[in-house]
Amino acid sequence: MRRFMRPIIAAAGILIAFASYGFAAEPQHRLVIQVDQNDRHTMDFALTNATDVIDYYRGLDETVAVEIMACGPGLHMLRIDTSPVKDRIKQIRESASPSKIQFSACNNTKQSMEKKEGHPLEMLPGTTIVPLGMVRLLELQEQGWSYVRP
Repeated sequence: MRRFMRPIIAAAGILIAFASYGFAAEPQHRLVIQVDQNDRHTMDFALTNATDVIDYYRGLDETVAVEIMACGPGLHMLRIDTSPVKDRIKQIRESASPSKIQFSACNNTKQSMEKKEGHPLEMLPGTTIVPLGMVRLLELQEQGWSYVRP
């Protein structure tokens, strides 16, 4: 009996190893949305697009990764002191699972605003700072992500 259990235990170990490296959790769909305007309507439209996509694929029992990339004047979307949509972002983050949503901020824009305003800027909790927003968009598209700009 022990002889029969070894292959089963080995196969289970391999499956666990693959799952722990994220292979099982890879999203089936990937979307990046660019926000480059300090306009509440544009920010709300981007968030509505993101939640509609997440809800659509949730209804199909499929996963999606959505990244909202804020750059230029759109960085205000992710600033603690100026975001008109921070409560909505918090709500979306809490309800997105099992899909994934990420909010990214262009560090080039952030540094320019800090220099102009004369103080460090604090981003909303969970915001990922990327070196250059346009490079992030380029790299995601090269990896097969779909791109939308509302």
